[in-house]
Amino acid sequence: MTSADLQATLAEHFAPWVLDLDLSVVEVAVSHTITRMPLSARLMRVGGIVSGQALTALADTSVILALAGHRGAFVPAGTVTLDTQFLRPGTGTAILCRAEIIRAGRSMAFARADLTAQDSGKLVATATATLALP
Repeated sequence: MTSADLQATLAEHFAPWVLDLDLSVVEVAVSHTITRMPLSARLMRVGGIVSGQALTALADTSVILALAGHRGAFVPAGTVTLDTQFLRPGTGTAILCRAEIIRAGRSMAFARADLTAQDSGKLVATATATLALP
């Protein structure tokens, strides 16, 4: 799959409120996917940092896109668990998310996502996810 393929998958299969995050697919490979979420006033909380809810939605969406890149096609997987650790405030112009599938079996997949501030390159959050496969 290409970045354009995954961008189309995002538009076709995700809820309108997820699309409101204005995510773009930067890179896709069998091993990982990188997405970008531009920061806007709508995503900020008190103190001018991106909200944890937006970061979690970015991680969750990115691991589903990484699964599509890994499998070569969209898979309507369901998130079973998503554990997010917030490491520092997310600031700057955008957050990049590098998501990878650690293991994909017949009924479950396991993923990891690292979220970094684009401007500083500093790790903002990390997440692990378990996905149920149809």
